[in-house]
Amino acid sequence: MKNKDVILLLEKYYNGETSEEEESILKEYFSNDNIPEIFREDQEIFEFFLKEKSVMEPSQGFDERLISAIDSQEYSAGKGRIRRMLITITAIAAGLLILFGTWFFFKQNTGPKDTFSDPEIAYIEAMKVLHNVSYRLNSGTRALETVGKLHEITERSLNTINRSTVKIEKNIGTLDQYIKALEDINNLSKQ
Repeated sequence: MKNKDVILLLEKYYNGETSEEEESILKEYFSNDNIPEIFREDQEIFEFFLKEKSVMEPSQGFDERLISAIDSQEYSAGKGRIRRMLITITAIAAGLLILFGTWFFFKQNTGPKDTFSDPEIAYIEAMKVLHNVSYRLNSGTRALETVGKLHEITERSLNTINRSTVKIEKNIGTLDQYIKALEDINNLSKQ
């Protein structure tokens, strides 16, 4: 076979335009050992196909099993989409429920409410409560009156002691002067 014919057949083969007879011609040509150098790569490809000839053909019903597996996979994927959609809708509904619940809660509890409809009664009740608080504070401080008395007594005692110390210091000062004068006299007499 001429190189030109082989090139044309290979071009048809790679374009998928060859018949079974032309493919068998190519397989037979590349099974020989004396192939020109320019066709060595193509020879390796055809040798591979000849070695892989032992690959089994798919069994009967393979196509149907393959199609049913693909269909079941698509059905499962559809269930996943529905599940994701339900989760999203449930999350949105929960968020809206929380939002509306919060709004209703704060809408109903807006500000303090009056317990008395008449302001004079409210004033009288407030005065009662304040008087009660004042009485209890005063009764609590009565227990501290004894502490206050102790404080006064302690302060008076300290003032008395301070006055005494001042008198003693004055007297000590004069005593120091007498002692110094006596020492001076004693020193003069020794001389």
